[in-house]
Amino acid sequence: MRYISTRGQAPALSFEEVVLTGMASDGGLYVPETIPALGHEELAAMAGLSYAEIAFRVMQPYVNGEIDDDTFRGIVEEAYATFSHDAVVPLNQLDANHFLLELFHGPTLAFKDVALQLLGRILDHFLKKRGERAVIMGATSGDTGSAAIEGCRHCDNLDIFILHPHNRVSEVQRRQMTSVLADNVFNVAIEGNFDDAQAMVKASFADQGFLEGTRLVAVNSINWARIMAQVVYYVASAVALGAPHRAVSFCVPSANFGNVFAGYIAKRMGLPVEQFIIATNANDILHRTLCDNDFSKQALKATLAPSMDIVVSSNFERLLFEAYGRDGEAVRALLERFQSEPTALAEAPLATLRESFASHSVDDATILEVIREAHHRTQEILDPHTATGYRAAERARADATTPMITLATAHPAKFAEAVVKAGFPGVPLPPHMDDLLEREERYTVLPAELSAVQAFVAENRR
Repeated sequence: MRYISTRGQAPALSFEEVVLTGMASDGGLYVPETIPALGHEELAAMAGLSYAEIAFRVMQPYVNGEIDDDTFRGIVEEAYATFSHDAVVPLNQLDANHFLLELFHGPTLAFKDVALQLLGRILDHFLKKRGERAVIMGATSGDTGSAAIEGCRHCDNLDIFILHPHNRVSEVQRRQMTSVLADNVFNVAIEGNFDDAQAMVKASFADQGFLEGTRLVAVNSINWARIMAQVVYYVASAVALGAPHRAVSFCVPSANFGNVFAGYIAKRMGLPVEQFIIATNANDILHRTLCDNDFSKQALKATLAPSMDIVVSSNFERLLFEAYGRDGEAVRALLERFQSEPTALAEAPLATLRESFASHSVDDATILEVIREAHHRTQEILDPHTATGYRAAERARADATTPMITLATAHPAKFAEAVVKAGFPGVPLPPHMDDLLEREERYTVLPAELSAVQAFVAENRR
């Protein structure tokens, strides 16, 4: 298994190299050179297996023997032993044919744990094997940061620097990051928005000279291993509902597009998926692109679903690469135009996307309405991101007879402010976090300037 860049100019890499590299040297993102197939019999044989065993079987072709099978199985089992539910990602039935896939039973109560509990262990394995140390640098709009920190805080060979937009994440999200006082954990609050932080991370990967030879590693969803790990829960949930003997559909709250792209890979591997629905908040570039072919930047809007407050959807590039027939030059040209002017997709790639994807956008008033409505109908309290998915699943589904799985991306306690605005007294944090709001915090506020951030990282790495 080799991995190639979406822009076609970077060298192909092995799994180990692509995990340690993150972004490609030509500015693109790595994808597998070929997508491994899961046949009907292989999928059917997963029925009733543990989540860790399904994970091993789905991911093993991507690892391609670069971690021996016994070691990799141990890494997988250790990663998912950190979850509080035996099913790891349980399905919760909402009505006759609508199911909630609960992805929030990991250490930080968000779907990012599913991938990052695994990725931290894989990184530490490869770095130990090489006798190297590395610096992790990541940007977060809320959930990725705490999940990355929890996945890497115990790693012997990693220092982790997480950038978040100052005063633009929920208090619970911030404290989950800033109350981790480990020697290898550094939190930076950027005086800007998520896209400013993401741009600085990308610029740092493009020119790593400020680290004077220390390897810089990505743990956000530009890292292929994140996508690989997320493919698993699409397979596991679909098999639990009868795949491959029947098709299912998925509705995914989406911003940076890594989560739903993992679902697309599951479909490419052979999972029978009838439809993907992309749910967005008011920051709706994905919805505008699919519905109106309006692939253009708009000003960021602060919403009740802050983890989806993103203007530039980084992982959409991976899907564009597939839609454009893996033409890296066409993707590069499109994204260069996107940086400076309103842009549209060519007709054939857009038609290809519309065959598999629908979309729906939800504003703040509707998010509050949906939280109330969902509770009335199901007795479930949804976080604001999952609420966008709940509404989109109902409004955009193509066939009510196909099981619909909506991804619940976070525990509602992480977004208590939105739950209270919807008219509820709040949601208690789980016992292991019940003192979170009293814990000591440690973080550094920096201007949204690349030089200031890079100087801080270079000065504080161990």
